Amino acid sequence: MCMVIFAPIFAICAFATCGGYHGYLQVKVDCSARRPNNLSINIEFGYPFRLQQIHFKAPLCDASREEVIFLNGDFSAAAQFFVTVGVLAFLYSFFATIVYVFYQNKYLKNNRGPLVDFLVTVTFSLMWLLSSCCWAKSLTDIKAATNPTEVLLLIASCREKENRCATTQEPFWSRLNTSTVDYCSEIENTKELLIFVSSHNL
Repeated sequence: MCMVIFAPIFAICAFATCGGYHGYLQVKVDCSARRPNNLSINIEFGYPFRLQQIHFKAPLCDASREEVIFLNGDFSAAAQFFVTVGVLAFLYSFFATIVYVFYQNKYLKNNRGPLVDFLVTVTFSLMWLLSSCCWAKSLTDIKAATNPTEVLLLIASCREKENRCATTQEPFWSRLNTSTVDYCSEIENTKELLIFVSSHNL
């Protein structure tokens, strides 16, 4: 019955680590024929990861003006789907916990409760699997789209060999990586629930 205790916790961690993420990237542009040099550019992004709406200004080294650059990609569908499934899983896990702890006798009195529980659990398992696969793929694409090397290639001045560009700060991905780990833990807990339900004459 550890699933009863830990499932809501894993569900919270899974959607909170994704829905509350905020990434920060900083690059530096050093124009060889322009003063002042070492111009820093700050790029911030986060949930729901509509990167095509994230823009920043970069200097044009051969002119006294700036260009507006947008990142590439829209990963909001997978991110929002993952978070939505996480919220629904938490609500159901919380409700199921109350039933298991306070109404277990009524729950086991007939097969109707375990059968409904079994069907809902299977449905959530499929939704968790689908949303996690979509989110894992999108997370890989997000990392690629915000890769400092790729971002520097978007800046016209950085494509000129005489100018020097560098990354001064990269995004931290540990929080988003945790969201996929929490999903795996949630699946293990779901398997335990399936065994628990199946053991009661289903």
